[in-house]
Amino acid sequence: MPAEKSARVQERRRVINRLVRTRTRTAVKHAVAAITNEPAEVATTTVASAMSALDRAATKGIIHKNNASRRKSRLAKRLNTANPK
Repeated sequence: MPAEKSARVQERRRVINRLVRTRTRTAVKHAVAAITNEPAEVATTTVASAMSALDRAATKGIIHKNNASRRKSRLAKRLNTANPK
């Protein structure tokens, strides 16, 4: 069992990390839905905000930077195949 102070800090960080992770997942889900259901302009802005959320999570150390990069790549690939230029 960790010391009392470190347990408090861990709990605080766990809650914050969980919120950020949930927001990131939701942003990615909205982006995927927008790619299939929305016009290209809306899908592009939604994907951009999802990529930003992934970058933010990676910067804070909530997900690994390669994980964020991989997810961003998959989103971009999906967007480009759905809306060829």
